[in-house]
Amino acid sequence: MLKVAVVGIGGVGGYLAGMLGGADVELTLVARGERKKSIEENGLVLHSENNGERVVKPACVTEAAGLEKQDIIFLCVKTYSIDEVCDEIRHAVTDDTIVVLVMNGVDTADRVAKTLGVGKVIGSVIYIVTFANADYSITQQGKFATVKFGVKDKALDADARKVKSLLKEAGVDHVYAPDIEAEIWKKYMLNCAYNVATASYDNTIGQLRDDKKKAAEYEALVWEAYNVATAKGVKLREEDAKETIRKFYEDYADELTSSLQRDLNAGRQSEYEIFADYLVKAAAEVGVSVPVTEKMAEGIRRRIT
Repeated sequence: MLKVAVVGIGGVGGYLAGMLGGADVELTLVARGERKKSIEENGLVLHSENNGERVVKPACVTEAAGLEKQDIIFLCVKTYSIDEVCDEIRHAVTDDTIVVLVMNGVDTADRVAKTLGVGKVIGSVIYIVTFANADYSITQQGKFATVKFGVKDKALDADARKVKSLLKEAGVDHVYAPDIEAEIWKKYMLNCAYNVATASYDNTIGQLRDDKKKAAEYEALVWEAYNVATAKGVKLREEDAKETIRKFYEDYADELTSSLQRDLNAGRQSEYEIFADYLVKAAAEVGVSVPVTEKMAEGIRRRIT
């Protein structure tokens, strides 16, 4: 039986944990404090519009130090935790362990592979609206929750097939992406607009849409990220940017906020550097102008300091 672990039981990790509980695997969830205690006592509770109500009783709930060697690890932590988490779980990763990254950022796979120094790293993106509740249950909203994953190194094709088989058994909607770099940049392009605009103005999506100036800036954020990606040689199409903009106007509920916005408002550590500062630096490296991103990044930075 495969030994599978989920590290990071927030919204995304909690959703995947809830789904993986339906597969014939030895499932371990890595948590600590009151979250660990809640899962041990009540199981992992998932309220999913896409998949229904689920309560998962994992084989093991442990802190990182107690994690045994695993066959597959889903790493679902914030990007600012990469160094710390890699140090904490390295003992549980062998040369054959598959580490699936379900994280933000476009350079995450390279960072994790370098920091971890062991295992087979597979990049992915997830399209989902989900969050952790005060009682440590997980809520997933909407009729979509799709993981796109793939490998740049064809030597990892067999490992990607193992991940595909596991996701299929667990009932997780998934797509194998032949060009995972492009898929990661598509999601990043979305995040550079969605997270940055909502956080900069502390507005919901509906409020941004209702203001013509803010809506135009949202579009500009998408195109700035697109221009940086193509300048870096990523194989995006103009249609990808246009589709990201279409979703903003047509697909998202008015009341939606972003994880960056919620973290800033709660005074928590955030991923603003990934969504804003990274793009500004990458733009400078390839000689692309990103004035709207620069303006909003500076505004967010002022809120934090």
